Amino acid sequence: MKIYIAGHRGMVGSAILRQLEARRDAGEDLDLITRTHAELDLTDQAAVRAFMAAERPDVVILAAAKVGGIHANNTYPAEFIHANLMIAANVIHAAHEAGVERLLQLGSSCIYPRDAAQPMAEDALLTGPLEPTNEPYAIAKIAGIKLCESYNRQYGRDYRSVMPTNLYGPGDNFHPENSHVLPALIRRFHEATQTGAERVTIWGTGRPRREFLHVDDMAEASLFVLDLDRATYEANTEPMLSHINVGTGEDISILELARMVAEVTGFTGRIETDPTKPDGTPRKLMDVSRLTAMGWRARIGLREGVEATYRWYLENAARVRA
Repeated sequence: MKIYIAGHRGMVGSAILRQLEARRDAGEDLDLITRTHAELDLTDQAAVRAFMAAERPDVVILAAAKVGGIHANNTYPAEFIHANLMIAANVIHAAHEAGVERLLQLGSSCIYPRDAAQPMAEDALLTGPLEPTNEPYAIAKIAGIKLCESYNRQYGRDYRSVMPTNLYGPGDNFHPENSHVLPALIRRFHEATQTGAERVTIWGTGRPRREFLHVDDMAEASLFVLDLDRATYEANTEPMLSHINVGTGEDISILELARMVAEVTGFTGRIETDPTKPDGTPRKLMDVSRLTAMGWRARIGLREGVEATYRWYLENAARVRA
């Protein structure tokens, strides 16, 4: 089987690639195709079309995206919506043109309305206004879902979408301004510990609640959904509500998370909040009953995952702090 992994150097794509490589090493007949951004710009329609026509993969896994936290989304909304719309449109359409029958697109929990009922079920999609701080990114991810559904309905393709909650783990972005909350906290508390700082200030009130899923669990869930036979997938979804939530079904406040990261990194000073900074969505907890009913659950606990991620950060400190 010929599988193209778009975004194989990203956190999620690299985790999926590792698991596929393990399957290949265990004896599965897999031809894994990858391209770096320098080799293939997924926002270039002509380049993507030529690549798909030449390679003609059996399966496409679309894990490529332009991603970032609240600061990055607020600062670069045009880049976020444009890049992610182009990636989704180019890859999905070119896959269809090349005769690719199976595709898995990875989205985000930010597709749901800011004030969606908690936990957020798949049918909350398009029922209310989005969180303004990441609306451009969310719109692009919603478009990806609808692209998949449209090619399924019109051409009989088997294009699926999974919507993960907040992800973390090896390969995460630890940039001090453009990273998501958990890697940002790991870096900030680590540096505070190293310098002997008396306090660490976190953005917002600390009250918003977030759910976190280790990237290895996400990779496992993605391949689980991809491997489902078509009858099972379609029996558990709807033609125009076909995406599947992926998460743990548990959340934690940002302040509680900060305290956990402080313990893991050895920080013993004060933790302060900065209410002048945006909180984002008050709560984002995924309803994962659809995926659970199909037989998959997350395995890696949050404390265990944070400890493992911190170890990875220390081992790769010179590179990730750049």
